[in-house]
Amino acid sequence: MKVILLENLETLGIPGDIVDVKDGYARNFLFPKKIATVADQKNVKRLEQMLKDIRQKQEKAKQEADAFVKKLEAVSYTISVQVGEEKKMFGSVTSIDIEKALKAEGFDIDRKNIQLTDPIKELGIYTVPVKIHNTIANIKVWVVEK
Repeated sequence: MKVILLENLETLGIPGDIVDVKDGYARNFLFPKKIATVADQKNVKRLEQMLKDIRQKQEKAKQEADAFVKKLEAVSYTISVQVGEEKKMFGSVTSIDIEKALKAEGFDIDRKNIQLTDPIKELGIYTVPVKIHNTIANIKVWVVEK
C-alpha cells in the first residue's frame, strides 16, 4: 500500500515522502497514530500544493534573511574593554558581549547564532560569523580599550 508520511519516521522517511508499506502496518500503526495517510489522487494533489506553499514560504524567508544579513554586515560593532599594562585585556570578549553590542545597535540575535570559535583576547578588528536562517553573515567587531 502506498502512503504519504505526515511525520518523520527513521525507518521510512521524512514528511511528504510517498512510501510503500504493508497493508497491516499502515492500518494498524501508521493510520491510527496519524503518522501517514493513504496516497490516493486527492491526497497526492493536496501534498503537492502543501509542498508548493512550503517552497514559497522558504523562498520568502530566504529573501528576508538575505536583506537582514546585508543590514547586519553594513554596521561595525565596537566593544570597549579594560586593558592593563602593555595593552593586555582583562578577561576576554565572548559571544555574550557581541550579543550585547548587536542589541545596542538594534539587532536582536541570540548568542547561540554567533559562531565565535574562541573568545577574543586581544585588541583589534575581528570578523565574526553569525548564522541567520541558513545564511552566514560576517560582521566586523572592533575591540578597543576604554
